[in-house]
Amino acid sequence: MSGLLNIVAIAAAVVFVFIKQFSAQRITSEGKKWWLIPAVLAFLALRDPGLLDPAHRTASAVLLAVGLLIGLGCGAGWAWTTRIWTDADGVVWTKGSWAAAGVWLCAMVLRGGLMAIAGAMGVHQGTPAIMLSVAGMLLTRTGVTTWRAQAFQRTYGVPVAG
Repeated sequence: MSGLLNIVAIAAAVVFVFIKQFSAQRITSEGKKWWLIPAVLAFLALRDPGLLDPAHRTASAVLLAVGLLIGLGCGAGWAWTTRIWTDADGVVWTKGSWAAAGVWLCAMVLRGGLMAIAGAMGVHQGTPAIMLSVAGMLLTRTGVTTWRAQAFQRTYGVPVAG
């Protein structure tokens, strides 16, 4: 896939998710396709031959791993800054806060710094590395948010083990 198409895919995913995070979202136990966008981004990244710089394989792999760790860490930070509550009917809701937007900004700054380091080292870091980092961030955010939301779900009516 061309670099321009990669950029469009990344931008579309980020804009879609970023805008959605500022509207209240109902958390359901039904099988939503929350993993679809991260799976598509990861698939596109992993099949791209430009994921690793052939001239600097080791340095490129290390930078890719650091970028993925940045994505995972920022995804966790995003999830922990997301507001979770229940309504009068016991439905669990979530909504991103301004702190969550700050985590996004931090993720962009860290990713930009990593690209600057790669550039200074002469290592090519293309859009596949960004896609993989964003996919990790989205998966981590959803996993941690879902885990946190479990504490808000109703437990009455369920027999107590004992």
